[in-house]
Amino acid sequence: MAKNNEIRNVAIVGTGVIGASWAAYYLSRGFKVVATDPAPNAEANLRKYVDAAWTALSKNGMAPSASRDRLTFEPKMAQALAKADFVQENGPERPDFKTKLFAEIDDATPPDSILASSSSGITMDVIQSACKRPERCVIGHPFNPPHVIPLVEVVGGAKTSPQTIEKAMAFYSSIGKKPIRLFKALPGHVANRLQAALYKEVLYLIQQGVLSVADADVAVSYGPGPRWGVMGPSLQWHLGGGPGGIHHFMEHIMGPMETWMKALGNPDITPELKQTVAEGVLQMAGNRSVEQLAAEENEIVTGLLTSRAKVGL
Repeated sequence: MAKNNEIRNVAIVGTGVIGASWAAYYLSRGFKVVATDPAPNAEANLRKYVDAAWTALSKNGMAPSASRDRLTFEPKMAQALAKADFVQENGPERPDFKTKLFAEIDDATPPDSILASSSSGITMDVIQSACKRPERCVIGHPFNPPHVIPLVEVVGGAKTSPQTIEKAMAFYSSIGKKPIRLFKALPGHVANRLQAALYKEVLYLIQQGVLSVADADVAVSYGPGPRWGVMGPSLQWHLGGGPGGIHHFMEHIMGPMETWMKALGNPDITPELKQTVAEGVLQMAGNRSVEQLAAEENEIVTGLLTSRAKVGL
């Protein structure tokens, strides 16, 4: 199996938003990238996305060999994968499709390459089930967009070898990602489940008439949100415990928090609630398009990550 310093050629299977973002990131890290996708206009859309992402990537410090000229598009998947050292798959989230696709990827790639899926919900047990070499298959789930957000969730299937997981973790870390290893497979992995847990309470509070959609967003983005961008919740509670740190927090503050936890609600996702949220979101967005909002967010997040790196966080 390819070692980290032997990975030179990265193949992207599926060039939608996630695949295109991955392609841009790998290019910025100096890899030769070959992409494949059967969709009409896939190549044009991919290159347009990479061009748009290049400005943001340039602020994060590119590899000396980084160049958009190192991107190749090959519509025939078998040819695209023939020399791949590492594959990042981003196909549709359908178990039957994903299983068949991975079997084809397994057949088309060199036997020592690593096959990673960006799947957000399908377990690797399912994805690798038809592969002849399932031991080299692993989930490498990014947080959107991959060319900006560092997180990658890594989890194997029952037939994935420990070596593959270790190689994937080391590879993602070596290219500037922040991989975390999941020791159990769960629907939605981890980060999306954390998002879902928070949004569940947001919806409950809105439905109960506690606050508006806009103020719920303010409560997060101007409250714990900026702090979470620096340290995660557990380390934040270490600070919240004062001089006594996490031990003081667990002994004296966890009790009241446990009471709040028991009072968390379960929203009834009605058409009315959906409409309320949609109207609130569109009011906040104003005349800005989704693309404009995404660009604004990426600009701020890139600045935050750059500041973190400067202070060693």
